[in-house]
Amino acid sequence: MSVSISHWLIASRPKTLGAAVAPVMAGSVLGWKLGGEFCEWLLLATLGSCMCLQVATNFFNDAVDGLKGSDTDERLGPKRITASGLVPARTVLWGAGLMLGLAVLLALPLVWYRGWPILAIGIPSLWFCYGYTGGPWPLAYRGLGELFVVLFFGLVAVTGSAFVQSGEWHVEAVVLGLQIGLLSTVLIAINNLRDVVEDAQSGKRTLAVRLGKSFAKWEIWGLHVVALLLGIYWWWALDWRWLMTLPAIPVLILGERINRGVAANEPSAVYNRFLAMAGASLLLFSAVWCWVAIYKV
Repeated sequence: MSVSISHWLIASRPKTLGAAVAPVMAGSVLGWKLGGEFCEWLLLATLGSCMCLQVATNFFNDAVDGLKGSDTDERLGPKRITASGLVPARTVLWGAGLMLGLAVLLALPLVWYRGWPILAIGIPSLWFCYGYTGGPWPLAYRGLGELFVVLFFGLVAVTGSAFVQSGEWHVEAVVLGLQIGLLSTVLIAINNLRDVVEDAQSGKRTLAVRLGKSFAKWEIWGLHVVALLLGIYWWWALDWRWLMTLPAIPVLILGERINRGVAANEPSAVYNRFLAMAGASLLLFSAVWCWVAIYKV
């Protein structure tokens, strides 16, 4: 069976890569503003390593969900190359391992420059790329997917990126990490609500399966609200008023459309449009946050 570049592009899920780009860019800018120095090659190494981790996670997810029967040809979301029979699961797993290796290589300069804290962040991240859907206790199958995203695509990614630039840990990075982590979690919450029927049939016990569709719809609303409320910190603690207001605008506009759409529609393929909006909201929040931090603070 021949494997083409297009197959790997499908499995990498390009639309999800914003979840790796947003926290690294925002965290790096924050570290620069608080630390007073900016290193381009450290940013590129951090960004490249995190993107490889994201792609590896997507590859593992594709292969493991295909093997477990969680993904089928009837799924409402984008095509999965393992479940559709385009690429054998073993090949996809090898691809995931290769991306993990590349992530490690890109992270070596970070370890050399910042020391053991990068190892403390990186080693668990390597494991959970697989452990999210695989291993003896897969998080996504036990309703812990949302917690994983908040922790690793929010707190760890933002605080770690800020540390790489400044060499220090910052409370501000925790707040920003929570904001970005919550907005990233909107994506997985929409995804899980869209797939609630298929997941229930296959034994994938997401929060949407465990607690029901009504909870999942309120969860998406709550994630937006808490992320916005955390923005008060920038005004209250630092008097960075622009950082509270401007980045909130795309979240308010797109979040309102997402919440209304989710409330008005039962899980179906229309949720793919809400996923795209959530991805745009995350990237726009990060982009505006970076712009304001650089030019307005």
